[in-house]
Amino acid sequence: MVTPDESLPPLERFAKTYQRVQSAAAAVVEREVFGGNFGVHGYTTIEQADALATHLDLRAATRLLDIGSFRGWPSLYLAGKTGCEAVLTDLPAEALADARGRARRLRVEECCSFVTAAGEHLPFRPDTFDAIVHTDAL
Repeated sequence: MVTPDESLPPLERFAKTYQRVQSAAAAVVEREVFGGNFGVHGYTTIEQADALATHLDLRAATRLLDIGSFRGWPSLYLAGKTGCEAVLTDLPAEALADARGRARRLRVEECCSFVTAAGEHLPFRPDTFDAIVHTDAL
């Protein structure tokens, strides 16, 4: 287990979590628990993500905001499954860079945008989004 360097400012300690690369063992666990390697870094299951898609009526015409998106789960999955336009937000930029790379690999980059922003200071006008998710984030 990696212990955070307590001498670093909180945002820098937080940023270090995004620099960790998923181990081969973690990838095996993700495949076993979630049924594939989707970039799951939390507790939302594929079944729950599918329920979100249904409940939020996600489709190509839907704009989805993911607050605290980390590495893109479940919004990249939802964009691929439904064709919705997903806007992923998080701090720091390293998380979004990883999510952007995953979006390219998953071939959903054309329907995804990435904004470096904290949840309490989002740079969007009211009524910009049809749906909002905030999964597995504190």
